[in-house]
Amino acid sequence: MSVFEAILLTIITASTPLVIAGLGELVVERSGVLNLGVEGMMIMGAVAAFVGAQMTGSPYVGLVTGIIAGALFSLLFGFLTLTLVTNQVATGLALTILGLGLSGMIGEGYVSVPGVQLQEIVFPLLSDIPLVGPVLFKQDLTFYLSIALLIGVNWFLFRSRAGLKLRAVGDSHGSAHALGIDVIRTRYLAVMFGGGCAGLAGAQLSLVYTPQWVENMSAGRGWVTLALVVFASWRPMRVMAGGYLFGAVTILQFHAQGFGVGIPSQFLSMLPYASTIVVLVIISQNRRATLINTPASLGKAFVPER
Repeated sequence: MSVFEAILLTIITASTPLVIAGLGELVVERSGVLNLGVEGMMIMGAVAAFVGAQMTGSPYVGLVTGIIAGALFSLLFGFLTLTLVTNQVATGLALTILGLGLSGMIGEGYVSVPGVQLQEIVFPLLSDIPLVGPVLFKQDLTFYLSIALLIGVNWFLFRSRAGLKLRAVGDSHGSAHALGIDVIRTRYLAVMFGGGCAGLAGAQLSLVYTPQWVENMSAGRGWVTLALVVFASWRPMRVMAGGYLFGAVTILQFHAQGFGVGIPSQFLSMLPYASTIVVLVIISQNRRATLINTPASLGKAFVPER
């Protein structure tokens, strides 16, 4: 394998959790809910997947466990914000803090324990094609799930009746309610979907990216995911493009250190997060485009009339 192929493979591995979590959060925000707890759901998915894989010996059981953990954790957010009508921003931040603490407690006995790695799926003949083969036809299941999610979310939002209802709820929950759409139910389902995606992204971290459990191993990826959705202007295809852009920045700073680039390692480690801030600043300059693409009811509580 050439150095270029190795770099491409590591970029895909680093980008996959961002794409998966980003698509989930995009659906949540399209419904008008702002969930800042992606980091907490992701780390809970990571620890649940690792523990599940260790207990059963199957990484696929671990994947399912991670998805369930993320979805259940999102239900807590949904109950607080949609049923009890708490502040979405404060609740999301609390969810992240809770997830980081709870995952550390659950995973305390699994630190330094060898992980159960999710193996690659090899397509005969296709995987032997130079460059394209190893990159596209010799990947783990989470990569193919991210592609399926991209296609599915794009179709759901812009080609299905249910997606139209969800976007209507996100743009004007009052009007959607007047038309007979169950706003709370729609938002609950969207929040659970986003939580399941965040849990799957976390599972990828502990089963593929770094097949072991390390406390706080999400390392701020949940926050990058939130920025990624804004960067993508709430469009699925742009989420994937942005995810690979941020993943490339993350990986290239590691390779730069390996090649002995004469730049302090602390500066290189800062690059992924600095690039996120720069992108958000650039996007904020075009206020008109931002307002057009932002769901009008994003972050606004809805209380149905009795």
